[in-house]
Amino acid sequence: MLALIKENLQKQTEEEEKFKRDEDERIAREEEAERQRIERLRIEQERKDRKKQKEKERKERLKKEGKLLTAKQKADKQRAQLSLAAAIKDGQIIVGRKKPKDQKKVKSDDNKGDKASEDQSPEQTPSGDAEDEEVDDSDASDLDVKDNWEELSEEDTEDKSDAKTQKVDKEVKRSESITKPMKEMVIKDEKLEKFSDGGPPKRLYRSPVVCVLGHVDTGKTKLLDYIRKSHVQDGEAGGITQQIGATFVPPTAIDEQTRGVKATQKKDLLLPGLLIIDTPGHESFSNLRSRGSSLCDIAILVIDIMHGLEPQTLESIELLKSRKTPFIVALNKVDRLYEWRSNPRKDIEDVIGTQIQNTKLEFTKRAKEVIVELAQQSINAALYYENLDVRSYVSLVPTSAHTGDGMGNLIALLISLTQSLMAKKLLFDPINLDATVLEVKAIPGLGTTIDAILVNGKLREGDKIVLAGHDGPFVTHIRSILVPQPLKELRIKSPYQELKVVYGSMGVKIAGHDLDKAIAGLSLLVAENETQVEEHKNFIWNQFGKAMKAIKCSERGVYVQASTLGSLEALLEFLKTSKIPYCGVRIGPVVKRDVMKASIMLESSPDYAVILAFDVRIERDAQELADHLGVKIFSAEIIYHLFDKFTAYKDDLKKQRREQNKNLAIFPCKLRILPNCVFNTRDPIVVGVSIEDGIATPGTPLAVPSKENIEIGRITTIEVNHKTLDSARKGQEVCIKIEHFGSDAPKLYGRHFDYNDLLVSRVTRESIDVVFLVKALLEVFSLTVNY
Repeated sequence: MLALIKENLQKQTEEEEKFKRDEDERIAREEEAERQRIERLRIEQERKDRKKQKEKERKERLKKEGKLLTAKQKADKQRAQLSLAAAIKDGQIIVGRKKPKDQKKVKSDDNKGDKASEDQSPEQTPSGDAEDEEVDDSDASDLDVKDNWEELSEEDTEDKSDAKTQKVDKEVKRSESITKPMKEMVIKDEKLEKFSDGGPPKRLYRSPVVCVLGHVDTGKTKLLDYIRKSHVQDGEAGGITQQIGATFVPPTAIDEQTRGVKATQKKDLLLPGLLIIDTPGHESFSNLRSRGSSLCDIAILVIDIMHGLEPQTLESIELLKSRKTPFIVALNKVDRLYEWRSNPRKDIEDVIGTQIQNTKLEFTKRAKEVIVELAQQSINAALYYENLDVRSYVSLVPTSAHTGDGMGNLIALLISLTQSLMAKKLLFDPINLDATVLEVKAIPGLGTTIDAILVNGKLREGDKIVLAGHDGPFVTHIRSILVPQPLKELRIKSPYQELKVVYGSMGVKIAGHDLDKAIAGLSLLVAENETQVEEHKNFIWNQFGKAMKAIKCSERGVYVQASTLGSLEALLEFLKTSKIPYCGVRIGPVVKRDVMKASIMLESSPDYAVILAFDVRIERDAQELADHLGVKIFSAEIIYHLFDKFTAYKDDLKKQRREQNKNLAIFPCKLRILPNCVFNTRDPIVVGVSIEDGIATPGTPLAVPSKENIEIGRITTIEVNHKTLDSARKGQEVCIKIEHFGSDAPKLYGRHFDYNDLLVSRVTRESIDVVFLVKALLEVFSLTVNY
């Protein structure tokens, strides 16, 4: 028997050892496979880098020889030449002579040709600075152009580009005889447009639009304040961002911010800058986050490293996933880690390496927690310096908006990703305008202006624009175009630069006539003729109609007004969450007709004869009419303060009604006077009683059935051990004070009644109805009451 047990134990031990060996071998195989995968990625990356370097050297050599011209520029140049050649052949353009002022552009092809020739005019100057041309070309060609994040094949793109280059070269040679007269005519008749910095326009690429998203108080605005060296957050109402704001970051500021970043993580800047959009993080502003994320090319998701993913962070992730918007994560507030040593001039990887061991361990722990939480949302993430596959993994950049740690790495990563993976999306399109109105403001000296985000295309002074208005779409002209100084918020008052023409991407302020009628949150369109005016009006009317139809009003409720469509949607969402009904909405200042609409509630529901005005002006005559009719107008710049004012008003009304109707709800009760507890026999009568049945409450009128139902007064207070009670129930012994009411003489204890008489509550039909109503309401809310 002992031998058998030993044999079994030996077999079990062998099986365990075998299982352990197999498990060790499996883990070793997996580690080896992972190591080989990483090694393959490294080798592949080195191969691509070598190929890029070789290609760059080849282009540098061609540039020095004066032979370099990109496929796109050659194609654009050839297209402009052929269009002008066709126009000259048809006799629509006479070479060397200016076009008559009354000549109308008839064919759309000719318009495109003229625009194309205008776009290429800097390249067609007779003096032809060959060196400048080649520098711009090399900058354009250095971008590793890809259609999207998933396109990995570079060789196919380059082969196609070479084939196109050969084809375009042949066509350019065939049209060489036309080039000289075209150049002379273009220089004579067309003025070269300038960028805001006074230099020639870089038409190849636009600035990427970067949207900053995240939960409230994670440091979104503070992060931008550090980049701008400003204090926008301090100037906001309650420190809460309630509008979308835009900031343009020029190349000089980008170079300054990324000075301390490692050379291996920096790329040569080929873009004209960054346009950064700040969005609100509060729960009610989900519509503005949605609008901001729809405008952007790439996003920064700000996560507090101390708190991880929060409700609005999750909502922002869903927005980005639904729109397939690429994003990077800023792990903000690393300076709150215990004993963190700040050094904003160094690369954040080196800064983390210089921390003490406990700080490193805490950072690693919290970073891994965020990575796990992102994995739960189906997002692969890794710290940016450990991320070998930026297409499959989201990069996490540790930052501190307070001290500036990691801010340079954040900007450098944005530039790297946009230049290497989004070049085609960032191509400048001068024909198709993409602009959205953000806000309508009155500026002293300029009148009413609109703030807009110009994502792509261009706007000129004098352009005819179509906008959404309070009474429908309307047409006006651009009187002047203003842009903020670099690194200045579009929403903040500061000196503006006035330009004749502005190119996307840029935050602009537009001055013109009748802009006080404009509604923010919808598109801005440019019309070149009357046909386009009608088309654009219909488009904007449909766009505005869809937004307003989504707002469902009830028959009774408050009247809501806001300054922008986004603010209105945010306020309505907040009211819906707070279960406050609304019967009407409007965008714009409070005027007399709004007060008249709100006064309808005075007849049916006086509680809701209220106008909630969020961040809008109240006209004086409207306020006077409201005071006369009894309509309350509450206004505030912060959505939560508006809610607080309305709820305080409702509470005051409830207290007034409770005071007015406190004697209506009379519960039936029977009281027996305790003979040894009579403290005062005349008005006010103070006696001790025992509750035999029902509920005794202050305000209950008492009568004596055995003395012909005489009324002796009302219960004013109920006490036990010198503590005041709201009510007394069956079985309790309490002291009550009975005060006389009415015109007859006060009743006395001992003369009109004594302890032998039973006291009961005097109940009327009205009080019975009120009691049954209260009972029904308690049953609805699953509460019980014993009478």
